[in-house]
Amino acid sequence: MLLERAKTGDKEAQEEIFRMYRPLLIKNAMDRNVFDEDLYQELSATLLNCIRKFRL
Repeated sequence: MLLERAKTGDKEAQEEIFRMYRPLLIKNAMDRNVFDEDLYQELSATLLNCIRKFRL
């Protein structure tokens, strides 16, 4: 399972999950139709943190 591999530190699995959620991260990093790079970075870090903490 992709999530199991990502949780164990498999970088390719983490990147695959990140690619799957990238459009959502970009959408949520928009503030008044302007892309906020800092917010995008925070959202990306939060996603990776959630992958590590997710209980299977």
